[in-house]
Amino acid sequence: QVQLVESGGGLVEPGGSLRLSCVASGTIFSHNAMGWYRQSPVKERELVADITTGGSTNYVDSVKGRFTISRDNAKNTVYLQMNSLKPEDTAVYYCRFVDWSRSTIYWGQGTQVTVSS
Repeated sequence: QVQLVESGGGLVEPGGSLRLSCVASGTIFSHNAMGWYRQSPVKERELVADITTGGSTNYVDSVKGRFTISRDNAKNTVYLQMNSLKPEDTAVYYCRFVDWSRSTIYWGQGTQVTVSS
């Protein structure tokens, strides 16, 4: 089992920045990927960005150039630095952990990000 604890959400004005963190604990194998999804009342859950243990990244087009995903493998932690935030970034952001060794996906409980003036 893997447990995920997210932090860093909140309320920010348009153009502002936030940094999300997600710490994974439990039985963690090295062959994995971590990432962030988001869901709002008007959109289905979508991938925001993900990153493999080796550092390969993937972003949804709408956040490219504004968001940066990174991870600290020693701490089993993934970060999402969000800059130039827009109202349309408002959503609940969920951390996702993919354990390829056991073909299992784990989800965090979500953290609210609200971009509003």
